[in-house]
Amino acid sequence: MKSSVTSATNLPKINRRRRLVKWETVIDHSVLILGSALMLFPVLLTIMTSSYDKLAFAKNGLQFGWSDKFIENYNKALFEPSGFSGTIDGMTMLSNSLILGLGFAVGKIVISMMAAYAIVYFRFRFATFSFWIIFTTLLLPLEVRILPSYEVIQSFGLTNTYTGLIVPLIASATGTFFFRQFFRSVPEELVEAARIDGAGPVKFFIDILVPLSKTMIAAMFIIMFVFGWNQYLWPTLITTEEGMFTLVRGIKNIIQSFTDSNAIPEYGVGMALTIITMLPPVLIVVFFQSWFVKGLTESDK
Repeated sequence: MKSSVTSATNLPKINRRRRLVKWETVIDHSVLILGSALMLFPVLLTIMTSSYDKLAFAKNGLQFGWSDKFIENYNKALFEPSGFSGTIDGMTMLSNSLILGLGFAVGKIVISMMAAYAIVYFRFRFATFSFWIIFTTLLLPLEVRILPSYEVIQSFGLTNTYTGLIVPLIASATGTFFFRQFFRSVPEELVEAARIDGAGPVKFFIDILVPLSKTMIAAMFIIMFVFGWNQYLWPTLITTEEGMFTLVRGIKNIIQSFTDSNAIPEYGVGMALTIITMLPPVLIVVFFQSWFVKGLTESDK
């Protein structure tokens, strides 16, 4: 009888706890849904506006609805020459952006891995001091060092080239930091076993460390690709020929291009190009999301 009475008295407490957990779940999901809606609403508004012609945008601004100019605007954005000179299309800018993003990602990963490998495994003087000197460059944004970098690129005649776009910015303190943390988590027994097998520094790096760093490389690739893809200030300084424009740079020119002073800018085409610009980074993050999370968490071991 006592057990039945005590169990009966505990039922309301259990039900209250269950109800409390359910309400917490509802609140948590509501906040997440509201935050997602706030972030996705401008994107949805841009997609819908990209289906209208330039007259509709000039009269009424951003459109909340759909029109019949969707395919036409995207076709113009990708394949129709535009810009001030009328010689560049969206596909050219897309290829330039891909080259810039891939060049940034691959270059930064290679340089960061080599720097972290030297700091962790080569016992030279001031290794820790060198690392912190590299790390302090995180406090110096691109705007601080952009004028000296531009002077160097201009003196070498590398303006309007992919080399001038990519090489000056491939050194990465962020990548060096993450790879250093990951290399320090590699067991010393593995290093000793490689030495016993006669593996030199290059063989140990290529055959052992690089395969172990696959998830970290994937995580850094996503970060660096998005960083390079979204560059605007540096390509604006280095490229003056429209054939070298990237998508981020070219959106403004497409909107501002006109045949005479009274023409209406192609806002619908500009919105379509904006959506095209967003797609590659979003797809890379979505498809490699698990690798991204795994790579960042493994660096903390």
